[in-house]
Parts: sequence; structure tokens; C-alpha cells
Amino acid sequence: MGWLQLFFLHPVSLYQGAAFPFALLFNYLCNMDSFSTHARHLFLLTGGGILALAAMGSFAVLVFVPALCAVVLICSLGPQEVHRCTFFFQMSWQTLCHLGLHYTEYYLQEPPSARFCITLSSLMLLTQRVTSLSLDIREGKVEAASGGVGSRSSLSEHLCRALPYFSYLLFFPALLGGPLCSFQRFQARVQGSSSLCPRHSFWALTWRGLQILGLECLTVVMSRVVSTGAGLANCHQLQCIYVMWSTAGLFKLTYYSHWLLDDSLLCAAGFASEFGDSPGEEGYIPDADIWTLETTHRISLFARTWNQSTARWLRRLIFQQGRAWPLLQTFAFSAWWHGLHPGQVFGFLCWALMVEADYVIHTFANLFIRSWPMRLLYRALTWAHTQLIIAYIMLAVEVRSLSSLWLLCNSYNSVFPLVYCILLFLLAKRKHKVN
Repeated sequence: MGWLQLFFLHPVSLYQGAAFPFALLFNYLCNMDSFSTHARHLFLLTGGGILALAAMGSFAVLVFVPALCAVVLICSLGPQEVHRCTFFFQMSWQTLCHLGLHYTEYYLQEPPSARFCITLSSLMLLTQRVTSLSLDIREGKVEAASGGVGSRSSLSEHLCRALPYFSYLLFFPALLGGPLCSFQRFQARVQGSSSLCPRHSFWALTWRGLQILGLECLTVVMSRVVSTGAGLANCHQLQCIYVMWSTAGLFKLTYYSHWLLDDSLLCAAGFASEFGDSPGEEGYIPDADIWTLETTHRISLFARTWNQSTARWLRRLIFQQGRAWPLLQTFAFSAWWHGLHPGQVFGFLCWALMVEADYVIHTFANLFIRSWPMRLLYRALTWAHTQLIIAYIMLAVEVRSLSSLWLLCNSYNSVFPLVYCILLFLLAKRKHKVN
């Protein structure tokens, strides 16, 4: 019963599992000629509303209000103004909601309700879809829906024009989790037939199910290791490294399981096809590339691969728009988007510094390490160092509170990011002298 309690009885997993039959039903109905595009949008929107009310209760209004406001802005503003206004409103609304979480955790000293945490997670995903859509409109990838102030269209015409946006922002397969699905991909799947043939869909879902089962077995084993070990407050010297590594491993396994479940739900609904993309359409990228994450010796590659659709969204939204210090801006915005808890601010800024050090260190190593035995040794050492630095960052982000962050910073684990900081300083200084 342990793995059931860890996974299937987790609130988000429970609701995602309950939505699974309806995702399969939607995929089946899309193969029927009688299921019109209008009906498909209503099915997805209605499913999203019901799922939000079931999972969030009265907190669902915190998701419905910004979705409604985003559609109003999209339908009333021009292509050049829509992104700036929707971005400002969405991030302001999300920040206010996160401040409510801060007030509950730090001022009232009370654990937040599970429904409120689910709402904040859904709100963060809504921010991704809103800003992705507004960027598409600004860049001309999606036709603007604004009819102008003097438009005499009837109310029903306005609602029909707004329905695809409402459906996209609140469609149930991506409401509580899952990779970011672009509006072009969403429209292509809704307007076309199902993109997955039954055999491919069955084997794809079966393979994901086996992966989830294997990860949950590992999670049970790792949770017992973590529960029987000492915490950061009670560990001594090198024991703290083992505590950090095992705890971070449990966090990663939990993330992998949930990402695969979210991906399976999108796959069941027909939005996660990995073939047959039309020209100009963004390819589907699942969030979990476990093999790359666990074998890479590059922190920069880990950053690009971890939660891949979010990493791609951050690159497009912040990194490609930034003129000065785009890497720092990207990680700083990520901390803001996650809620600006003390551990998150420290963790993401540390991550940005580690990525910068990663570029410098590996560039230097590629120039001076020639023989394959030395390269093999170098790769093994940097792999271990990368995994330990990522574990350090993950604990900083997950523990959140100042007291737990202070314990982490005062442990032996701080040696690993400190080594990269020293190497960054020395190699950057050497590069400056050479130039």
C-alpha cells in the first residue's frame, strides 16, 4: 500500500487519473465526423471547469478570473500591445496569490491547504499558456482576435471568436500539469482528427505506465532510505553529502513520475503526438528526459533538459528578449514565477552562477584535455560534481524556509558549488589576461 499512498493518493495524481477516461473519450470522439470543432472546444472547456472545481474547490476562481481577463485583453488589444498587458496582469495576479501563500506559511505559521497549492500550480501553468499565446499573437504566428472598438459583431459572434482561447487556457488535459502545448498545436489537434492511431496510442501509454510503475518502486525504496537517515540538522561532516544526495534523489523521482503521468494524459487526449507535425508547428517535447538528466556531466545541459517545455518557454520569454545578462534575468524570473521563497531565490541565482561556470570550465577543458583516458576521468568527475551541485540547488529550492536554507549553506555540501565559483573566478581572470 506504500506506493499507492505515495503516488495515486497524491491529490494532483488522483485528479489526473480521474481525468484519464475523459481524455480517452475525447480522443475517440475526435475520430467521429459528428463531433464538430465547436463541440470539441466545449468538451475541453467544460472538462477543465469541472476538474478545476473538483481539485481546487472555491479557489478555482483564482484561475477562472485571470483566464477570463486574458481572453478579454486578447480580444480587445492589438497584436503589439497584447503581450505586454497580458504579461503584466498575469504575473501581478500570480504574485498576489503567492503572497497569500507567504502570509499563511511565514506569518500565520500554518501549512497551506492542498487545494490552494494545487491552485497555485495550475495558475503557474496558466501563466505559461497566456504568455505563450500573447507572444504568438505579437509575432504573427496566431491571428489576432481583436475586432476593434467599433466592431458591431453580435454577442454570439464575440463568444464564438473567444471560445478557442477559453478552451486553450482551461482545457482539462493540461490544467493541473503537463508540458506546455502551443496554441497552434492545440488548434491543429482540435480542428483535425486524432493524431494517434489506436495501436501507437496503446503502446505509448503502456510504456509510460511501466515507466511510472518502475519510478514509484524506486520512490518507495528511496523514501525508506531518506526516512531512516539523519536530516541536515542531525548529520555530521561527510554524512551530510549522503543525506543531500538521497533527499534530492527522492525529489527527482517524484518529479519524473508526475511528469510522465501528465504526459500520459496529454497523450491519451491526442495532444502529445511525436510525429506528423505540420510545417512551422512547434514539435512536442515531454518534460522528462530521464536518461539525459541522469547521465549528463554538463550543468547547462541539465538546465535545458530539466522540465523541458518550461525551459523552452523561459528561453523564449526572457532569455531571447534580454539585452544585458540574459542568463541571470532568466533564472531571476524563474524564481519570481515560482513564488520568491528565500530558498527559491538563492537556489535559482546559484543555478545561474553554476551554468555560467559550466560554460567556462568545459570550454577550458576542451582546449587542454586531449587524451581519451584523461577525458574519461574528467567526464566521470564532472558528472559526479554536476549531480551533487544539482542536488544542492534542488534542496535549496524545495526547503524554501530560511532556517532550512541556513542548515544547507553551513553543511559540507556548500563545498561543491564553491569549487565551481572558484574555478569560474580563476578561469575568467585567466581568459581576461589572455585577451
